[in-house]
Amino acid sequence: MNIRVVLEPSEDGGYTVYVPSLPGCISEGETREEAIQNIKEAIDLYLEPIEDEIIFGENAEQIEIAV
Repeated sequence: MNIRVVLEPSEDGGYTVYVPSLPGCISEGETREEAIQNIKEAIDLYLEPIEDEIIFGENAEQIEIAV
């Protein structure tokens, strides 16, 4: 899956990177490469389901779909 991110030089040095389509998904790094690697990890965590906190109805079912 490809996802668009915004990479900006930080005023304090390094880079800030965020994902416009995932509100609150933001990271940073000292170099472009580090910032990109860090946002990949942040995206993985953002999209990871938290099954322990989800309460399903009696007739609900979970399925997986490709995006």
